[in-house]
Amino acid sequence: MRFSDVLGRVPRLLRNFYLLTGLAFLVWMLLFDSNDLLKQYEMLDKYRELQEQKQYYTGKIEEVKQDRAELLSSPEMLEKFAREKYVMKRPGEDVFLLVPEEKE
Repeated sequence: MRFSDVLGRVPRLLRNFYLLTGLAFLVWMLLFDSNDLLKQYEMLDKYRELQEQKQYYTGKIEEVKQDRAELLSSPEMLEKFAREKYVMKRPGEDVFLLVPEEKE
């Protein structure tokens, strides 16, 4: 059997150099490249997760800004915050902290 006989049995479309090169390139890019389909999907998933985190932290920043504006607007609120959060006291006062027992 000669080479021309074997070549005659292969469909003409599969003998096209540009089609074969294009298919090889496509297979390489989809499966073997460092940025293949699996990696692209993982990066898209990570991107969505980071976008959710960005929204969460943006909301938290807005809450903190509002709390800060409230605290700085009146000295009474600032004093209340300092007493509750940082256990600050005025001179001559005694502060008693009640700590609940931990159950094992």
